[in-house]
Amino acid sequence: MTYVVTDNCIRCKYMDCVEVCPVDCFYEGDNMLVIHPDECIDCGVCEPECPAEAIKPDTEPNLDKWLQVNAEYADKWPNITIKREGPADGKEFDGQEGKFEKYFSPEPGQGD
Repeated sequence: MTYVVTDNCIRCKYMDCVEVCPVDCFYEGDNMLVIHPDECIDCGVCEPECPAEAIKPDTEPNLDKWLQVNAEYADKWPNITIKREGPADGKEFDGQEGKFEKYFSPEPGQGD
């Protein structure tokens, strides 16, 4: 089992999760974070820290797409271990439907 970041992180990117991760398995894209599935130790401390409730265990149904997205972009984006401020308009996007199709950016973030 691993945890995955899902579409509600897109354009919210709160980053509360990166501070609590004991193995630093978060990677930063332009407008979302992902978890490297091979580095995640399944401790679960990140899940309750996410204000957008975008982190889920991969044992939940219908998360195959998100496991693939997390695996692909964790190999492309820089590692992030310190919390920074998320986007100023992040709360406006929290809970919107279809965020991946509308807003996902494959560009990397700045990382640490």
